[in-house]
Amino acid sequence: MEQEIENISDSKAIRGRRSRQIKAILAGGLVLGVGAAITLAAWNDSEFAQGTFSAGTFNLVGSTDGTTFAEHAAVGTPATLAFTVSPTQLSPGDIVYAPFAVELDSSTTNDAVVTVSNAATSGVISNLSYELIQPTAFGCASGTTGTELVAAGTALGSVPASTTFTLSKGTPPTTAGAPAFLCFKVTAGALTQGQTGTATIEFAAVSQ
Repeated sequence: MEQEIENISDSKAIRGRRSRQIKAILAGGLVLGVGAAITLAAWNDSEFAQGTFSAGTFNLVGSTDGTTFAEHAAVGTPATLAFTVSPTQLSPGDIVYAPFAVELDSSTTNDAVVTVSNAATSGVISNLSYELIQPTAFGCASGTTGTELVAAGTALGSVPASTTFTLSKGTPPTTAGAPAFLCFKVTAGALTQGQTGTATIEFAAVSQ
């Protein structure tokens, strides 16, 4: 009888140890399962975006004949206006006329606003006045009309504030923009014999 009781006790002890081992294994399995879930969840993915940025080109050129355009970018090397009457032999009451044109060259990628201003004077230009108009075609004579940029009677060597006009770009890189035609009309007043002087006008273009 004692032997049977001992055998029963041993069996219960063995079952207890197996139960604890199973629970330990199950617990270990749960731990391993959690660890596996963390590992599988560690996915990585990336997206990249890139922008390329290049500056445009902007260049204003001028012409005294309406056909051949070139740069006159410094106050010391301006284009020389071709007046219809020699401006070196003026008498009081004479009026002389000179055409000019500006455009954005074929490389230009932006439209422009052009501001007209006085750049420099030298010598004596007193008693000389002028008018600046913007006709629809190249040329300048007594009968030329157009948009008045500077009113007749303005003292030569001065430009009213906010004297501007617009230019449109062409189709780069092959076609220049449409030119703006200009007409200078200069009137001589009570000149002093032998006086001589120059006035240089600047056309400053700003891209839009």
